[in-house]
Amino acid sequence: MAVKITDECISCEACTPECPVSAILDEGNEKNPQDGFFYVKPESCVECVGHADEPRCVEACPTEGAIVWDMPYTVEFNDYFNSGHDAGEYNIRVHKKKGLMLPDQKEQPFISEISMGERESKANIARW
Repeated sequence: MAVKITDECISCEACTPECPVSAILDEGNEKNPQDGFFYVKPESCVECVGHADEPRCVEACPTEGAIVWDMPYTVEFNDYFNSGHDAGEYNIRVHKKKGLMLPDQKEQPFISEISMGERESKANIARW
């Protein structure tokens, strides 16, 4: 995943149409594990790599702090996303044949210039 929507989200829906890979779910979606705010599917988010210079959801979001960095959706962070899924923080898609679509099934691109410190601290993406 690479980006995460926080409880600062005001559910304005500005981010949803901006996502080039339809990775953002609204608060009422049954696949959204969050209560009261939008959710980015980690197995789908590509940080807009190949689509824009920065995540489009951030450009559209009117609320500072509503969208933060998360860890890259890569094999290195397989356990991170698996434990987050088990804890209910993420709702990672389950494929009928492949099972849980963790990074070891399909990694996603990410902006490598973002430091691991920024990702670990869930730094605000606005104006990175």
